[in-house]
Amino acid sequence: MASLVAKDAEREAPRGLGHVAFILVMVAVAAVVFMITRSIGNSYAFFAAYVVVQYMVLGTAWNILGGYTGYVNFGVTAFFAIGAYSTVVLHKLTPWMPLPAMILIGGVMAALVGLGTGYLTLRLRGVFFSIATLALAVVVQTLITNWDFVGGARGAYVMRPRIAPLIGGDYIQYLFLVMLGLCVIALATARAIERSALGYGFAAIRDDEAAAEASGVPTLGLKLIATALSGGFMGMAGAPLPYYVTYLDPSSGFSLNYAVNAIAMPLIGGTSSWLGPIVGAILVGGLQEYIRVTISSAVNVLVAGVLMVAFVILAPQGIVGLFQRKKR
Repeated sequence: MASLVAKDAEREAPRGLGHVAFILVMVAVAAVVFMITRSIGNSYAFFAAYVVVQYMVLGTAWNILGGYTGYVNFGVTAFFAIGAYSTVVLHKLTPWMPLPAMILIGGVMAALVGLGTGYLTLRLRGVFFSIATLALAVVVQTLITNWDFVGGARGAYVMRPRIAPLIGGDYIQYLFLVMLGLCVIALATARAIERSALGYGFAAIRDDEAAAEASGVPTLGLKLIATALSGGFMGMAGAPLPYYVTYLDPSSGFSLNYAVNAIAMPLIGGTSSWLGPIVGAILVGGLQEYIRVTISSAVNVLVAGVLMVAFVILAPQGIVGLFQRKKR
């Protein structure tokens, strides 16, 4: 028995070292991206880059439940808005609280909602679960629209500081830096799940849940973990939004853009790997930002929808899956 434990430890050690190296590489890449964006000297570059990185986090969060576990979540805006409105509440009650703490609290709130929702709905499967998550988004939007403390239907103003803490410059630079850090955490978590027993359990649920349950896989517990992680990262992605837009109302917090893009980017990039949401966010998010400047922001959802339909037909496994299949 001791020899088996030792062999397992020897196998896990290279994986752990490889994951540490991956995190260090991601931190280095994030630092390089931040320095390049800062060298441009144009504040719009930070606004555009923030949106793309935000979609990387959102796409990764959706992929943990929708891609790894196979449960399609249409309630993205519910978790995203919970994070955003948590920041509004904290800004009113404790305006001195640093943004990272607000992001953490918003993520915990969204994770708790995801855990509770998962416990109530994860006994449903397929389209019934998807409809339940869509109903959750409607319920949360209705509650927030009628909550006067956060502005209700009128919305709420959140004035961001003029100077960014620690790094100086415009506050949008600090928002972008924080979102880059959050992106590194989300990607590191997704990659760790992919290469762990948890990820194998998620894959078993996705491939055949009944067979997995019959084989002794704790399907309900794993699905609760997936919903909590997915909802938590969605809430963390939405938490900085009030400082980004400075005015938050239900129409912007529950925008269709977030729901469509969070699903489209993993599907286009590939749901089988942590790399898929990054590829999809760069492709779709970058194209949307270009169209926003040159044509109109009104066609952003159309762009994501057309690309999603095209890739579902032509490359169901996404860009990453297509390259992996050609490599094999």
